[in-house]
Amino acid sequence: MNKRLEPYLIQSEPYYRPAGHEVEHFEAAYARRMPLILKGPTGCGKTRFIEYMAWRLRKPLITIACNEDLTASDLVGRFLLDANGTVWHDGPMTMAVRYGAICYLDEIVEARADTTVVIHPLTDDRRILPIDRLGELIHAHPDFQLVMSYNPGYQSSVKDLKVSTKQRFGALDFHYPDGEIEVEIVTREAGVDRETASKLVGIAHRSRELRGRGVDEGMSTRMLIRAGGLISNGIDAHAACRIALTRPMSDDEDVLHALDGFVDAYFGP
Repeated sequence: MNKRLEPYLIQSEPYYRPAGHEVEHFEAAYARRMPLILKGPTGCGKTRFIEYMAWRLRKPLITIACNEDLTASDLVGRFLLDANGTVWHDGPMTMAVRYGAICYLDEIVEARADTTVVIHPLTDDRRILPIDRLGELIHAHPDFQLVMSYNPGYQSSVKDLKVSTKQRFGALDFHYPDGEIEVEIVTREAGVDRETASKLVGIAHRSRELRGRGVDEGMSTRMLIRAGGLISNGIDAHAACRIALTRPMSDDEDVLHALDGFVDAYFGP
C-alpha cells in the first residue's frame, strides 16, 4: 500500500451491529469492485458501516463530506502556489483512484450536480478518472471502490441523483434497527443500562410515527446514543432528552409538546 494512504487506515475495529446480511453483500460487491450507494435515513449507521467494512477489508477509507459548495476541483485536485511555483495537488478522490482506497462520498445529493458527473467514468468498465488540467487519464487502482450515501426520504426532486447516475451503482438499503437491536446498540455505545436504553428507543419509535405530521424524520439512533451518553455522565434523563432528542427535532411548540409527552411517558413527568 502506498504510504500516502496510511493515515486513512482505520486502526481499531469500529463497533457495528449488523441488522441483516449487509456485511456479506458489501463484501461480494467489493470483490467485484462494484460502486455502491448506501441509502437510508440520517443517523441510522451508514457511515459507521462503511468504516467497519474498510476496517474489515483492511482497506484505507477516504471520506468526503458533500455540500453545495463542493466542486469538481475539490474532488479531483487543483494547482496551488508554493515556494517552488505552481504545483498540482491531488484531490481526495484522485488519491483514492491513483493509490487504491475506498472513496466514500457522504450525502452525495448535497453536492452540486455538475460535480457528480466527474464520477461517471469511474462507475463503468473503464474505471478511469480524466484530469483535463493535467491531460492525464488515471486508470483506477485494482483496490479502488467508490461508495456514496444519501437519504432518499429527505430529498426534494431538486436534490436527487439523476437516474443516469443511480443506474451506475448497486444499492444497499439501511433503516433504523429493529427494537431489540437498537436497544443493544444504545446500551453498548452510550454506556447506559438496558432499561434506560429501552426507554430511549421507545421514545424514538413514537417520534418516528410523527413523520409527515410536523417532523421530517423521527429521532435517529445517533441521537439516542447522544442522549444516553449524557445520562451516563450524570445528566437528568429529562434534561438529556431535551438537549439531545426533542429540541434538535423542531422549533414548533405543538411538536415539542408532543415530543416532551413521549419523554414523560417513559421517564415520568
